[in-house]
Amino acid sequence: MDAAADRDQWIALLDFYVAAGVDVALDEAPHDRFAEADRPELPAVSRPPLTVQPEEPQRAPSPEPRIEQRLPGLPNAATQPAEVIAADARARAASARTLEELRALLDAFDGCALKGTARQLAFADGTPGSRVMILGEAPGAEEDRTGKPFVGRAGQLLDRMLGAIGLDRNCVYIANIVPWRPPGNRTPTPQEVAICLPFTQRQIELAAPDILLTLGAPSTQVILGLKEGITRTRGRWYDYALGERSLRVLPMLHPAYLLRQPLHKRFAWRDLRLLRRELDRGV
Repeated sequence: MDAAADRDQWIALLDFYVAAGVDVALDEAPHDRFAEADRPELPAVSRPPLTVQPEEPQRAPSPEPRIEQRLPGLPNAATQPAEVIAADARARAASARTLEELRALLDAFDGCALKGTARQLAFADGTPGSRVMILGEAPGAEEDRTGKPFVGRAGQLLDRMLGAIGLDRNCVYIANIVPWRPPGNRTPTPQEVAICLPFTQRQIELAAPDILLTLGAPSTQVILGLKEGITRTRGRWYDYALGERSLRVLPMLHPAYLLRQPLHKRFAWRDLRLLRRELDRGV
């Protein structure tokens, strides 16, 4: 192969590398670039001029759809300030005269963004007007599917816990501080809890229990205004003033926690016995 043909092949290979975006050649041996600058340059190779195609005018990118267009069911959560949403929640909750009205108002409320990711509202289960109301954190996957709180594995354990002291779902009223499932079963944010709190408080008022069981830290902290963890607050009675009524509140470990830490079921049994004694007193 003559030198001209060999040179043409190297030039074609270099053109390929440039077209592929390779513009720097590196190898294992270091190079003295200053010494290389003194070397005579290779004779220039004449090549036909490149024909540059005129670029098409770029179109302006289409505007990003507004949040309310992507989530048509959530105009308030997407566009309204937090204080406006909170005021709307308080006004709606205060206007409910029955639990059925409260459920309808909450189902139509668009101020909590969790509504856009959940399948449906998980409002309550059990019997309104029962002496005991159980308040959990938020629905899980099974609760999101059925629309009822505490029906998954944690709910099945709760049923067994109630049965151990002679209670069942017909003897209690069950709800959560947040009625929509957070994505991935994460803990509700303080903002999400605060938006739903007026509905939760009105739900407690309308259900009118004598005793409130708060399961887990989130529900205990938001109801009692405490900062301590559930292991410090569980097993003690607290008074909770709501409107003209005062309730007895007993924080307990959440059944989902007990599934992960079965050795702590002994603490739950102690708390259940406290509840049973309080019920037997008839107070």
